[in-house]
Amino acid sequence: MAMKQYEEKLKNFIKDNNVQCEYLQFEQSCHSVAEAADAAKVQPDDCVKNICLIGSDDQLIVAIVRGDDRVSTSRVGKALAIERPRIATPEEILEKTGYPCGGTPSFGYQAEFLIDPAVMERDVVLSGGGSEYALIKISPEELLKINNGRILRIRK
Repeated sequence: MAMKQYEEKLKNFIKDNNVQCEYLQFEQSCHSVAEAADAAKVQPDDCVKNICLIGSDDQLIVAIVRGDDRVSTSRVGKALAIERPRIATPEEILEKTGYPCGGTPSFGYQAEFLIDPAVMERDVVLSGGGSEYALIKISPEELLKINNGRILRIRK
């Protein structure tokens, strides 16, 4: 699937579910937090990372932390009362989310979504927009509502 198809898939989800957000597209890559911050002309802590993890029963867990933070897999494991999850491979991310690594959004697919409290301190955050050339500008409250996430301290 070409990048545009992933972007269209996410735009359709946003429209169909009345998600209150702004869709941003760029000519340059937004694959990393540094690239995303540069493209959107914001600070890295204005961005969020969607770290895809695989739990012991093959469940997809998405740990959402600020762009300048790192996720603690041991905290995720303790929070969910499971063995420490592992980082998903790019192939697993595509298979389980329907989006490529580097463009994975914070919603729009089945997963256990965990949001670090530091994310909730922001008025708006930038998240993956379906491809590495797009971002979503969204309030943390809207993010929490649309992905039915849980707020748990999961950063290192």
